[in-house]
Amino acid sequence: MSFTFSNDLFSDFHKDVYGYRPRDHRFYAECDEEKQSIWDELGLTFKENQKAERIAEFKAIENLETAIQGIINLGAEDRSVALRWMTQNETFCHSQDVEHWVWDQGVLFTDYGKVLLKELLEVVTYKESV
Repeated sequence: MSFTFSNDLFSDFHKDVYGYRPRDHRFYAECDEEKQSIWDELGLTFKENQKAERIAEFKAIENLETAIQGIINLGAEDRSVALRWMTQNETFCHSQDVEHWVWDQGVLFTDYGKVLLKELLEVVTYKESV
């Protein structure tokens, strides 16, 4: 049998899958065959998590685009105005605040989010620090 698990990377892999490092996990006490089984289960869960993240990102983009279009339908003359209206009640003191707003929408780490961030950086109004 060929083994692909790594004792050195198990803690990192577990953290990628579950968001925390394992404490006293049985992985470290198991035989190689069982370690491989645990490793493979982590791999499957990792793939499922990635799929769920992509679905959530897609829905977040869809919801945001629906909201933007709704504001345009209410009278904003274009996308830039709609984005300005959407964010007019926010307090942006610097670009990191804008990044946080995009992150809050669930799209910061997507290609869409990168484009949206650039758009917002051009239209938001910065306020003095509070």
